[in-house]
Amino acid sequence: MIRRFFSIRLQPAELDFIILVIRIVVGIAFVIAGWGKIQHPTTWMPKPMAFPAVFQLLAAVSEFCGGIALILGLLTRLGAFGIACTMTVAVYMHRFVFGDPFVNMTGGSSYQLAAVYGLIAILILIYGPGRYSVDRYLFGSASKIQA
Repeated sequence: MIRRFFSIRLQPAELDFIILVIRIVVGIAFVIAGWGKIQHPTTWMPKPMAFPAVFQLLAAVSEFCGGIALILGLLTRLGAFGIACTMTVAVYMHRFVFGDPFVNMTGGSSYQLAAVYGLIAILILIYGPGRYSVDRYLFGSASKIQA
């Protein structure tokens, strides 16, 4: 079952290359964004909106470790799931709690970036990391997995 979840779909090499580039760019962004949070994983949020420590820890680990997972293509779907969950909460907070617009034309807070990163994470969760990943070598291709 685990092997099936992490196995790689057979798709065109061009698509796998595009997914690789997206994984690396988004992964670097999340490692950078998560670096400060992972330094203080239970206290990184400002006090007025602080979530319980366990949720702050989950978000810090999801961003930092999820970014590494995307870059390497190692347990990629698990990393993408964590990022998708974190970005879903970020979109909810910005849109419904803070009342931010999708795009703020004056340069203030918005939920555009969280929505885009969340959708990219969902894309990677569904399509997987592609053939240029550690997951391919560890778990194989979907066609080689027995039902």
